[in-house]
Amino acid sequence: MTANEDQEMELEALRSIYEGDECFKELGPAAFQYRVGEHGDPKAFLMDISWPESYPETAPTISMNAFFNNSISPAIKQNILDKLLEQVEANIGTSMTYTLFEYAKDNQEQLMEDHQPYVNNVTLIGNDSIAITDVSSSKKKDKKEQLTKSQKRKLADKTDNKGELPRGWNWVDVIKVLFVVLIECVLQFMTSIPKLFVNLLGSSFSFPYSGTYSIFQHAGYDNTKLNHLRHEAYSNTI
Repeated sequence: MTANEDQEMELEALRSIYEGDECFKELGPAAFQYRVGEHGDPKAFLMDISWPESYPETAPTISMNAFFNNSISPAIKQNILDKLLEQVEANIGTSMTYTLFEYAKDNQEQLMEDHQPYVNNVTLIGNDSIAITDVSSSKKKDKKEQLTKSQKRKLADKTDNKGELPRGWNWVDVIKVLFVVLIECVLQFMTSIPKLFVNLLGSSFSFPYSGTYSIFQHAGYDNTKLNHLRHEAYSNTI
């Protein structure tokens, strides 16, 4: 008899034996589940058995990973699997699914003797969604914004030995801006009075009033700009 024929016969036997048994569930033609214990029993658990193609000549696959077993510690699950594997070794080569289910039923108290409620990080959301709580996420700290070396150097130049900015640290920049604005206003006023502007700068390309020229230089007006303004003002006087 081939393995497939053995499986077909065992499948028919399981359906006949567990017909009407709410604890038994056929997940597929070669996969089955059985609940050991009633609903509400703190020591109840689910076991899954599936057949490889070569079963029963090879061992079936036994699993305790059902969500129903979420409150059972990994150590208890492993102990149950170890006991069931002992039964598998003793029955290798024969149909054993019924034997394994019945062994678990008969030895439920012994298998779950050391069971204590186990808190898992997996929680149920709604009817059929599972969420896994990330415990490590609560330990994560917000990273502070890192300054570049140039930003740190600029900040150090502006601060004192206590790391504080000195009083009036930005006044120089404000004064520079006000000075440029003032010179612009003076230039606009002088160009509106051509004769006064020509007398101040001179009608030639030289600048007799070096003090006046120095002021315009600080405002950003070089020889080219001043010559242009002078010629424009001079032409207006003609």
